[in-house]
Amino acid sequence: MKSRVLILGAGFGGLELATLLSEALGEAADVVLIDKSDSFVFGYSRIDVMFGKTTLDAVRLPYEDFAKPGIRLVRDTIDADARRVTTTEGIYEADFLVIALGADYDIPATPGLAEYGNEFYSNMGADRLRSVLPGFSGGSVLIGVCGFPYKCPPGPSECALTLHHYLTERGIRDKCDITFVSPLSTPMPASAEMAQALMDSFEDFGICLLRQRKVIRLEPGLAVLDDGMELPFDLFLGVPKHTPPQVVIDSGLTEDGWVPIHLATLETRFPDVYAIGDMAATGLPKSGTFAESAARSVSTAILAKLEGAEAEQNTGTGTCIVEYGDGRVSYAELDFLTGASLQAIYHPPSIAGKTFKNGFDGHRRARWFNA
Repeated sequence: MKSRVLILGAGFGGLELATLLSEALGEAADVVLIDKSDSFVFGYSRIDVMFGKTTLDAVRLPYEDFAKPGIRLVRDTIDADARRVTTTEGIYEADFLVIALGADYDIPATPGLAEYGNEFYSNMGADRLRSVLPGFSGGSVLIGVCGFPYKCPPGPSECALTLHHYLTERGIRDKCDITFVSPLSTPMPASAEMAQALMDSFEDFGICLLRQRKVIRLEPGLAVLDDGMELPFDLFLGVPKHTPPQVVIDSGLTEDGWVPIHLATLETRFPDVYAIGDMAATGLPKSGTFAESAARSVSTAILAKLEGAEAEQNTGTGTCIVEYGDGRVSYAELDFLTGASLQAIYHPPSIAGKTFKNGFDGHRRARWFNA
């Protein structure tokens, strides 16, 4: 089956790219969008799921609601090779291939994580914790990152802050210790102001931050760090090691664990094959909004080759949002590539920040799913 554009993965990058091409070309877009799932979940919704503020079913957005002129969405597993993709339905070929499959979680890479801990980055992990957390009555909680890079750098900080308020509301905070182990030098390296605000909040709330360390192994009630330090715990909440999907590794596109690209164009070493999002080796935060800005660049590259329009380079722009768990939200608007150096505009935690986050969410629901 031949199409003009083949997009693998219907996350932030894939959905936005398909939408942009549909807007520009209409029915002539001739885009096939393939994803193995039947629905989309915003990553930040998992915090609400794990702390019982909503359910996984309530935050799912069915892909059947993604209906755009010139776009055909196929639910299937894939086997990719250059611009040819094999699925259970057959072989797909295209003039342009865009790989936007995100990153998978390598749970076995951290021995003991599956047996003695919990992870909150996957849908299943967050949903499981929704039933685990109410049964926790006190003790040492360890929030640990098991590898780098990982999606949404402030995500574990959100977990720590929300956990503090969750335990406080339950009246058991004084019976609990919270420790956060991070491989980063600060909770948010891209914004010094956001990082300092997070560290100030950790100090205010009695959250112990251990920086530039990661968890390499779990034993019953004990976490072992990469520097040999051992930390006891009664509840472990982990960020698992990330890895490109196996299909991307098998395709031969990866080097040193990720897919190398030309940062300005997102093109791989194969002509007319692009990689956007978490599994691309951009050096930028692995976050949905950065996948969106990459999608905008790739859409202009494709349109330039199809219609002679002007291609725009990757701007490396995005927004990192931090939920504080008490109704306040902070966010940082980041620009990595359009100027001589990183530009970061920080917005401190506030109720207005929550309004911004709701608008961010609502805009994408309406744009992609007519919700």
